[in-house]
Amino acid sequence: MRIIAGDWKRRPLKAPQGDATRPTADRTRETLFSMLTSRLGTFSGLRCADLFAGSGALGLEALSRGAEHCLFVEQDAAAIRALRSNIAALRAQQQCDVVAGSALSLGPAKAPLDLIMLDPPYKTGAGAVAIDKLVRLGWVGPGTWVTLEISAKEDADVRRMEVESERKVGAAKLVFLRLPE
Repeated sequence: MRIIAGDWKRRPLKAPQGDATRPTADRTRETLFSMLTSRLGTFSGLRCADLFAGSGALGLEALSRGAEHCLFVEQDAAAIRALRSNIAALRAQQQCDVVAGSALSLGPAKAPLDLIMLDPPYKTGAGAVAIDKLVRLGWVGPGTWVTLEISAKEDADVRRMEVESERKVGAAKLVFLRLPE
């Protein structure tokens, strides 16, 4: 697993030991970031979150492409060790906050983020529950893009947000969400 583009292009990332996490495939990550680039134009200065972070590949990819800051939330101990190791290897500690806990345990936001990426365990509905809570607690604003990776066989079933687009990539489905206008 490697960073795809940006300042850290081709830098390797460690995956967590064990089978508690499912790293996003490089092809899926490449599709996700291509779709984000077409919507955002640039990642420069963005404040983002990588929820159900695992190794942190999504958030670190955003930072590599110019995002200003990323909040990583992960509860699995092995994944947290891999995540912290990846952040240290890239010397990105100043741009990162790591919360060791559930994405569902986040409190109220100080301000909405620009980009929130969720990659929860497939077929659990945890992503939809987390997104509902993030909207209620102010993490999502009118300009926020939310991406959700689910199984290609799942439906997003997200309340409070509208599906802007969906794309199947292998065994995954990428769902792009926005607040209703």
